[in-house]
Amino acid sequence: MSTAAPRTAGPDHLWSVDEHLDDILATVRPLEPIELNLLDAQGCVLVEDVTVPVSLPPFDNSSMDGYAVRVADIAGASEQYPAALEVVGDVAAGQADLLHVGPGQAARIMTGAPLPPGAETVVPVEWTDGGLGAGPATGMRARSLAPEGATGQVHVHRPAGPRAHVRAEGSDVRAGDRALRAGTVLGPPQISLLAAIGRGTVRVHPRPRVVVVSTGSELVQPGEELRSGQIYDSNSFALTAAARDAGAIAYRVGAVADDAATLRDTIEDQLVRADLVVTSGGVSVGAYDVVKEALSYAGDEDEPGSGVEFRKLAMQPGKPQGFGSIGPDHTPLLALPGNPVSSYVSFELFVRPAIRTLMGLPDVHRPRARARLAADRELTSPAGRRQFLRGRYADGTVTPVGGAGSHLVAALAQADALIVVPEDAESVVPGTEVEVVLLG
Repeated sequence: MSTAAPRTAGPDHLWSVDEHLDDILATVRPLEPIELNLLDAQGCVLVEDVTVPVSLPPFDNSSMDGYAVRVADIAGASEQYPAALEVVGDVAAGQADLLHVGPGQAARIMTGAPLPPGAETVVPVEWTDGGLGAGPATGMRARSLAPEGATGQVHVHRPAGPRAHVRAEGSDVRAGDRALRAGTVLGPPQISLLAAIGRGTVRVHPRPRVVVVSTGSELVQPGEELRSGQIYDSNSFALTAAARDAGAIAYRVGAVADDAATLRDTIEDQLVRADLVVTSGGVSVGAYDVVKEALSYAGDEDEPGSGVEFRKLAMQPGKPQGFGSIGPDHTPLLALPGNPVSSYVSFELFVRPAIRTLMGLPDVHRPRARARLAADRELTSPAGRRQFLRGRYADGTVTPVGGAGSHLVAALAQADALIVVPEDAESVVPGTEVEVVLLG
């Protein structure tokens, strides 16, 4: 959650990308840990080490369907001179009362079943006649279909060494070992391990709840009919999907018309389910920039320390940005520009790190790489601005996709990287090594 309002500066101050991001990360803290059931904890971050209470496997067990026997009884066995053993019964997975295997005896054993007392090794059923008195067996018939297979004799055609086809107790992990470290993100394999060692709940940072609100009277929901002057609302869908991709539980709110009171009421209504609020549109200098009108305040008397500041950043796209907190719990709010590319680039640079900070992750940024620029002409960039261009990255090379326009959604859909042109560069020629932010 937010702990303080962002620092302020004069209205003409041009903030750097790094200054703005530092402010965000300095005021956003990981969510308080909670205890969750395993499946509810998927995607969350552990806040403490998990120790193994019981070894895995918890007992010696068979890795094959076959026969549990003594090593000496099958030494020298062959197809010409098989070892004939008395079958004393079945050992199935989950069986508690185990029979004893004595000299000259064998027990049918199923995969995962405990190695019975007296047995020293397991012979796969394919190395025997399956108790049927014929040639090598290809498998075991169900006991209900072949009750005679659990008694009588079995002929073993090959020898086996001690503990062959036996999974030893603790061969996976031993009691007292560390199963998972604090900071681990819980995916399916980690959930599996926790369940296997008997953990029903874990203590984690919960996934943050992110509410996405787009603004604009011109916005229409996809699937509805467009009228003159209207466009479809793509930002709320893109930002909600991006928030989920970052690890959040994201809620999309339908587009809010250009009315400050309505927007303020909408956001306040959403605070009950929000750890972070993200808006798009209405942050520039126009007469209908409703987000600035609704949220540009130094703080309410009932909400000390709250407030949202709107800034100009030395970047392209995404110059207008807003950041602060709102409501009695000082819920962080990031206000992004409305042009689709500006909105998405701003999300990657500022919102995604905030979400992953709330999750308690140590590494909150997209990976970066150096790449050779493959282009048919030089790229230009405004002086003093850090520019982020769409590109496709492969094998150490990045190729620009589309132009620099902040409305080019189709080009954005083809990109898997952002090409970073630093503030001190006004052009980049083909073949130059550039920094890229990897999006995929």
